[in-house]
Amino acid sequence: MTSTGRPETVEYAPFYAGYVARVTEDDILSVLAAQKDEIALLARSLPATKQSYRYAEGKWTIAEVVSHLIDGERVFGYRAFCFSRGEQAALPGFDENEYVSASRAGDAPLVALADEFGAVRDSNLAFLRRLGADVWTRTGTASGAPISVRALAWIMAGHPRHHLAVLRERYGVA
Repeated sequence: MTSTGRPETVEYAPFYAGYVARVTEDDILSVLAAQKDEIALLARSLPATKQSYRYAEGKWTIAEVVSHLIDGERVFGYRAFCFSRGEQAALPGFDENEYVSASRAGDAPLVALADEFGAVRDSNLAFLRRLGADVWTRTGTASGAPISVRALAWIMAGHPRHHLAVLRERYGVA
Protein backbone atom coordinates (compact mmCIF):
# COMPACT_ATOMS: atom_id res chain seq x y z
CA MET A 1 0.00 0.00 0.00
CA THR A 2 1.20 3.53 -0.63
CA SER A 3 1.58 6.25 1.94
CA THR A 4 -1.12 8.30 0.18
CA GLY A 5 1.27 11.16 -0.54
CA ARG A 6 3.62 13.48 1.25
CA PRO A 7 2.74 14.56 4.78
CA GLU A 8 1.25 17.99 5.32
CA THR A 9 3.18 20.38 7.58
CA VAL A 10 0.45 20.05 10.24
CA GLU A 11 1.30 16.34 10.55
CA TYR A 12 4.63 16.91 12.31
CA ALA A 13 6.41 19.38 14.59
CA PRO A 14 8.47 22.14 12.93
CA PHE A 15 11.63 20.46 14.27
CA TYR A 16 11.15 17.65 11.73
CA ALA A 17 10.63 19.90 8.70
CA GLY A 18 14.26 19.63 7.63
CA TYR A 19 14.09 15.83 7.60
CA VAL A 20 10.85 15.77 5.62
CA ALA A 21 12.24 18.31 3.13
CA ARG A 22 15.21 16.03 2.36
CA VAL A 23 12.84 13.51 0.81
CA THR A 24 11.74 14.76 -2.60
CA GLU A 25 10.51 11.42 -3.93
CA ASP A 26 6.87 10.37 -3.68
CA ASP A 27 7.44 6.64 -3.16
CA ILE A 28 8.59 6.61 0.45
CA LEU A 29 8.81 2.83 0.68
CA SER A 30 11.32 2.70 -2.17
CA VAL A 31 13.40 5.42 -0.53
CA LEU A 32 13.40 3.54 2.77
CA ALA A 33 14.40 0.29 1.04
CA ALA A 34 17.28 1.91 -0.84
CA GLN A 35 18.75 3.59 2.22
CA LYS A 36 19.55 0.30 3.85
CA ASP A 37 21.90 -0.51 0.97
CA GLU A 38 23.35 3.00 0.98
CA ILE A 39 24.34 2.71 4.64
CA ALA A 40 25.73 -0.80 4.13
CA LEU A 41 27.86 0.45 1.22
CA LEU A 42 29.14 3.35 3.31
CA ALA A 43 30.14 1.00 6.14
CA ARG A 44 31.90 -1.39 3.80
CA SER A 45 33.79 1.41 2.05
CA LEU A 46 35.45 2.79 5.18
CA PRO A 47 38.56 1.33 6.77
CA ALA A 48 38.01 0.07 10.33
CA THR A 49 40.30 2.80 11.64
CA LYS A 50 37.95 5.48 10.30
CA GLN A 51 34.92 4.40 12.36
CA SER A 52 36.30 6.12 15.48
CA TYR A 53 36.97 9.39 13.63
CA ARG A 54 35.22 12.53 14.85
CA TYR A 55 35.66 15.85 13.11
CA ALA A 56 35.83 17.87 16.35
CA GLU A 57 36.07 17.33 20.08
CA GLY A 58 32.69 16.46 21.56
CA LYS A 59 31.22 15.36 18.21
CA TRP A 60 30.11 11.81 17.54
CA THR A 61 32.37 9.29 15.88
CA ILE A 62 31.27 7.79 12.58
CA ALA A 63 30.27 4.63 14.44
CA GLU A 64 28.21 6.71 16.86
CA VAL A 65 26.46 8.43 13.96
CA VAL A 66 25.45 5.05 12.54
CA SER A 67 24.40 3.89 16.02
CA HIS A 68 22.26 7.03 16.28
CA LEU A 69 20.63 6.13 12.96
CA ILE A 70 19.73 2.75 14.43
CA ASP A 71 18.28 4.40 17.53
CA GLY A 72 16.27 6.83 15.41
CA GLU A 73 14.99 4.02 13.23
CA ARG A 74 13.80 2.10 16.28
CA VAL A 75 12.16 5.11 17.90
CA PHE A 76 10.45 6.46 14.78
CA GLY A 77 9.37 2.96 13.74
CA TYR A 78 7.90 2.26 17.17
CA ARG A 79 6.01 5.53 17.10
CA ALA A 80 4.61 4.76 13.65
CA PHE A 81 3.59 1.28 14.80
CA CYS A 82 1.89 2.56 17.94
CA PHE A 83 -0.04 5.30 16.18
CA SER A 84 -1.03 2.99 13.33
CA ARG A 85 -2.69 0.81 15.94
CA GLY A 86 -4.57 3.73 17.45
CA GLU A 87 -2.40 4.37 20.50
CA GLN A 88 -3.75 7.36 22.42
CA ALA A 89 -1.04 7.63 25.09
CA ALA A 90 1.63 10.22 24.43
CA LEU A 91 5.04 8.73 23.70
CA PRO A 92 8.16 10.29 25.21
CA GLY A 93 10.98 11.98 23.40
CA PHE A 94 14.52 10.67 23.61
CA ASP A 95 17.83 12.33 24.33
CA GLU A 96 19.96 11.29 21.38
CA ASN A 97 23.20 12.14 23.15
CA GLU A 98 22.38 9.92 26.13
CA TYR A 99 21.32 7.11 23.80
CA VAL A 100 24.54 7.36 21.80
CA SER A 101 26.59 7.49 25.00
CA ALA A 102 24.96 4.26 26.19
CA SER A 103 25.15 2.54 22.77
CA ARG A 104 28.69 1.17 22.97
CA ALA A 105 28.96 1.94 19.26
CA GLY A 106 32.74 1.70 19.36
CA ASP A 107 32.54 -1.95 20.43
CA ALA A 108 31.04 -3.11 17.13
CA PRO A 109 32.52 -3.01 13.64
CA LEU A 110 30.88 -0.43 11.42
CA VAL A 111 29.69 -3.19 9.10
CA ALA A 112 27.86 -4.84 12.01
CA LEU A 113 26.19 -1.53 12.86
CA ALA A 114 25.11 -1.10 9.24
CA ASP A 115 23.72 -4.65 9.27
CA GLU A 116 21.79 -3.85 12.44
CA PHE A 117 20.37 -0.73 10.82
CA GLY A 118 19.33 -2.85 7.84
CA ALA A 119 17.60 -5.39 10.07
CA VAL A 120 15.62 -2.72 11.92
CA ARG A 121 14.78 -1.01 8.63
CA ASP A 122 13.60 -4.32 7.13
CA SER A 123 11.30 -4.81 10.10
CA ASN A 124 9.86 -1.32 9.73
CA LEU A 125 9.42 -1.79 5.99
CA ALA A 126 7.55 -5.06 6.49
CA PHE A 127 5.17 -3.28 8.85
CA LEU A 128 4.73 -0.16 6.67
CA ARG A 129 4.04 -2.20 3.53
CA ARG A 130 0.99 -3.76 5.19
CA LEU A 131 -0.67 -0.48 6.16
CA GLY A 132 -4.00 0.40 4.64
CA ALA A 133 -4.46 3.81 3.03
CA ASP A 134 -6.59 4.99 5.95
CA VAL A 135 -3.85 4.27 8.50
CA TRP A 136 -1.12 6.53 7.09
CA THR A 137 -2.81 9.71 8.34
CA ARG A 138 -3.50 8.45 11.85
CA THR A 139 -1.85 10.61 14.44
CA GLY A 140 -0.56 10.41 17.95
CA THR A 141 1.58 12.50 20.26
CA ALA A 142 5.33 12.04 20.58
CA SER A 143 7.85 14.41 22.14
CA GLY A 144 4.93 16.61 23.14
CA ALA A 145 3.64 17.20 19.60
CA PRO A 146 1.17 15.56 17.24
CA ILE A 147 2.62 13.45 14.45
CA SER A 148 1.18 11.15 11.79
CA VAL A 149 2.26 7.70 10.71
CA ARG A 150 2.92 9.14 7.23
CA ALA A 151 5.14 11.91 8.62
CA LEU A 152 7.09 9.35 10.62
CA ALA A 153 7.84 7.39 7.44
CA TRP A 154 9.19 10.55 5.78
CA ILE A 155 11.21 11.35 8.92
CA MET A 156 12.62 7.81 8.90
CA ALA A 157 13.96 8.56 5.41
CA GLY A 158 15.00 12.19 5.97
CA HIS A 159 16.83 11.56 9.23
CA PRO A 160 19.49 9.30 7.65
CA ARG A 161 19.78 11.68 4.68
CA HIS A 162 20.55 14.49 7.11
CA HIS A 163 23.25 12.50 8.89
CA LEU A 164 24.72 11.11 5.66
CA ALA A 165 25.07 14.71 4.45
CA VAL A 166 26.87 15.58 7.69
CA LEU A 167 29.18 12.59 7.21
CA ARG A 168 30.02 13.81 3.70
CA GLU A 169 30.43 17.49 4.61
CA ARG A 170 32.16 17.31 8.00
CA TYR A 171 33.72 13.86 8.17
CA GLY A 172 34.96 13.63 4.60
CA VAL A 173 33.06 10.40 3.96
CA ALA A 174 32.22 9.93 0.29
